[in-house]
Amino acid sequence: MEAEPNPAASPARTRPIGVFDSGIGGLTVVSALRKILPNESIFYLGDTARVPYGGKSAATVERYSTEMIAMLLEEDCKTVVVACNTASALALPRLEALSPVPVLGVIRPGAEAAVSATRNGQIGVIGTRATIKSGAYERALRELDPALLVTARACPLFVPLIEEGWLDGEITERVVRQYLEPLVAEGIDTLVLGCTHYPLLRQTIGNFLGDAIALVDSAQNCARAVMHLLDAEALHAGGNETGHLAVALTDPPDAFLEVAQAALHFEIGAVQLRQVLHPSKP
Repeated sequence: MEAEPNPAASPARTRPIGVFDSGIGGLTVVSALRKILPNESIFYLGDTARVPYGGKSAATVERYSTEMIAMLLEEDCKTVVVACNTASALALPRLEALSPVPVLGVIRPGAEAAVSATRNGQIGVIGTRATIKSGAYERALRELDPALLVTARACPLFVPLIEEGWLDGEITERVVRQYLEPLVAEGIDTLVLGCTHYPLLRQTIGNFLGDAIALVDSAQNCARAVMHLLDAEALHAGGNETGHLAVALTDPPDAFLEVAQAALHFEIGAVQLRQVLHPSKP
């Protein structure tokens, strides 16, 4: 990989946390990070020119993800968060091997939280077609507890609904019911929101499922995992630091950026546009 961080550019603790996603859905991870790590600066990179990753081949997702992490290393990031379940499922080992800084995905933290939440050992997972097809959540869950019963279901209409701002209402409720009724019928008591867009539907999904089924938000659990990683690597920003957020996209933002800002209750400010880097093959 061409891009490597420059250790002399700034002290490790004050360098930003790099976060990337296939689009803007990963801002749910940014929102969670800002709440629990307010002193940390964050550089968010959304690959809006090539969203979504969920329908792409594994080789393509790996290539795109490698290009995204190279761009974040150009920003002198001290760690990289893969805020995309599809990229975490299909490209994380490659990214970990290539990166000189720690890399964290969203699947393992979500799986750990689900194992802690379940009472009857029956867990549902929803996500994009690529994430579900990969079986990454099933593997992560069964590594933690081989006795678990895991039911996974792709929900491809969720992301378009969210990006149109249809976070509630009759149509969204009917789609939620169509996708989730079979999981409820299986007897799950825990549901993993295996896409970083899906927390924006948390209220509607929760209304359908009721209190008996626990929702595991991959964004929140990923943010907690980042906090633990910074502790372990002694990379926390100082208590007197003021965390800043920078957002860059590979294509001009569409209306979903306004939807995300309104739903997540934070201001993003000016958005930078970046051309995709094409690093040479290592």
